Amino acid sequence: MTYPDAIDWLFSTQMFGIKLGLEGPRNLLKEYLAFPDHGVKVVHVAGTNGKGSTCAMIDSVARAAGLRTGLFTSPHLVDYRERIQVSGVQIPEDSCAAMLTELRALCEGLETHPTFFEITLALAMRWFRERECELIVLETGMGGRLDATTAVPADVCVVTPIGLDHTQWLGDTIEQIAAEKAGIFVEGAPAISAPQDPAALRVLQKEANEHRCPFTLVREPLLGYSIALAGPHQNWNAAVALAALDAAGVPLSFDVVQYGLSRVKWPGRFERFPATDRPEIILDGAHNPHAAQVLAETWRQVFGDKKATLLFSAVSSKDIPGILALLAPLAERIHLCPVDTPRAVPTAELATALPEGVTATEFPTFDEAFAASISGTAPVLIAGSLFLVGEAKALLEGGEFQACTQ
Repeated sequence: MTYPDAIDWLFSTQMFGIKLGLEGPRNLLKEYLAFPDHGVKVVHVAGTNGKGSTCAMIDSVARAAGLRTGLFTSPHLVDYRERIQVSGVQIPEDSCAAMLTELRALCEGLETHPTFFEITLALAMRWFRERECELIVLETGMGGRLDATTAVPADVCVVTPIGLDHTQWLGDTIEQIAAEKAGIFVEGAPAISAPQDPAALRVLQKEANEHRCPFTLVREPLLGYSIALAGPHQNWNAAVALAALDAAGVPLSFDVVQYGLSRVKWPGRFERFPATDRPEIILDGAHNPHAAQVLAETWRQVFGDKKATLLFSAVSSKDIPGILALLAPLAERIHLCPVDTPRAVPTAELATALPEGVTATEFPTFDEAFAASISGTAPVLIAGSLFLVGEAKALLEGGEFQACTQ
């Protein structure tokens, strides 16, 4: 298959939905010879918020230490290949197409067809093996206990801050969600945790104790280093990342850490696009109240009391009133639009979720909302959905937006 044909086929597998469980991905990894070789360290990262930034920091600092790294994250913002990177470079289109062609033939011979996410994981792990990666960083897709990434044996397990999200899959209490995240713990492997809600922390500690995992709770943010990602929360993410690297046996020094953190990139999280012919644009995929709170804190740290034009959209199943309660105070005006996914919430419904007394302008398309947002002088904050951020990033960078529900 050509690369476009391969992507079309892969995206068509989204019709198989989301299947939580490890038997399918284990079988696919085995059949495709995609488990990591002996001696390759695997750092597995779960959590509700900060997973991506923490993974990016682990990867960047490990590369600064001289290791060849494999980084697996999801979802992508613009291009599917963002999910699979070796030493900071996305998998090439021709290699991606060739391997998806192999995987298509393999999947057609299996009794149960693998899901989009399972295929993507197998593709990534085989690519990391072929490229002889020495350290692999895996971000969970959802939860942990039954997430496909948990089929890969981990050497270090990391849990970033836990909050209420994906409750239809993971449970509707903080304890239930924490138990799902702790499901990544491996017998005897070090477990690293960011600061947690006391109820979530208790669950993590019990699970670590049961699995005889050396458990480290990060109690202080990392200070004294320049971090390329904005916001005070990134000092906490950096501390977690360094604890994970230390547990993995990666040799660290001040210079290595400084170099890695000063060059870390994680798009779509307070990502700034300044310009001379329009207002500055900031992209942030804050799609739950915890992430919205972090975004609000970062905004005030960077812009003080300066107000934004907020361009907002969201998908179903999210706590939209909770998100807007935190973001609306940042805005002098609010623009609402739909996003390119079947899960998009209509703008009229978004409007009803605004805090009392707050109004917004509704637009039928992103393009119209974007044009209206940059017509003023205030900085433009585009937030609320990674789908929205991806569409905006593609427009700003001239890329082709590959919409994906998984």
